[in-house]
Amino acid sequence: MSTPRILHRFMRVVAWLTLGAALLPLGGCAVAALPCRLTSATLKIIPVVGHAAASPFDMCSSAID
Repeated sequence: MSTPRILHRFMRVVAWLTLGAALLPLGGCAVAALPCRLTSATLKIIPVVGHAAASPFDMCSSAID
């Protein structure tokens, strides 16, 4: 194998291990609510309508928790 291919594979393994370590402390409900929370936080960045657009996703994450 060439060096760039080995480095690419190593970086993928590190990325997956980092993701796993970040999700490990979260409980089952928190992992399920994560997509709703991320979408809500992303929508809240939009001026004027962001908070209104994010409210259904806030309710989604609250219902899951």
